[in-house]
Amino acid sequence: MKWIQDFQLFLFDFDGLLVNTEHLHCQAYINMMAKRGYKLEWNLMRFFEIAHRSSAAIREAIYAEFPDLDPDWKTLYEEKKKAYFDLVASGKVELMPGAEKLLLALEKANIRRCVVTNSFLEQIRAISAQHKVLKTIPHWITREDYEKQKPHPESYLRAIQIHGKPGDRIIGFEDSIRGLQALQGTPALPVLICSDHYPLLEMAAVGVLRYQSLEAIPDKSL
Repeated sequence: MKWIQDFQLFLFDFDGLLVNTEHLHCQAYINMMAKRGYKLEWNLMRFFEIAHRSSAAIREAIYAEFPDLDPDWKTLYEEKKKAYFDLVASGKVELMPGAEKLLLALEKANIRRCVVTNSFLEQIRAISAQHKVLKTIPHWITREDYEKQKPHPESYLRAIQIHGKPGDRIIGFEDSIRGLQALQGTPALPVLICSDHYPLLEMAAVGVLRYQSLEAIPDKSL
């Protein structure tokens, strides 16, 4: 992985990029709704289409489908978080293709790296306990560390402010459009990791680097 030497700071999203958890988030919403007597019929592509647009899109979509649902979204979201945590605890979360190899290479090369995620610290700890390689990441910006969610760049700018140095060449990886938009508001080179079937692919700016997976990144300068 000679190409990693071209950068001094790596920024990573977490869910769907390093760990295969997006389907668990989708299922957590389904389970939360089921406990309240509602049938949320979303598949993963539908979840991507909604959740990857904006921080408010899921709430808006659910209330559009179920207008008589409890209007206290804060309570509903806490129920979703518990449903997600239960899913994480009940089975092993898989790493995404290429994640382990890249993280180990960065550790060996002693290149600065930081995860910038919408997940909460409790969720990170539960998943990291399942994969030793995640503990090689020295820096984490979790949901508790910033106010404005992606696509606002606040979380990534905070990571760069804390862990960046003058003159750094910075690279950031995202699997969602809203995350990509957040990266584009920073000095980092944004890279989108998603399949050709990603439902919001047309929203990616022309010329943005994109690969099917982390393991599909060619071993050459980016």
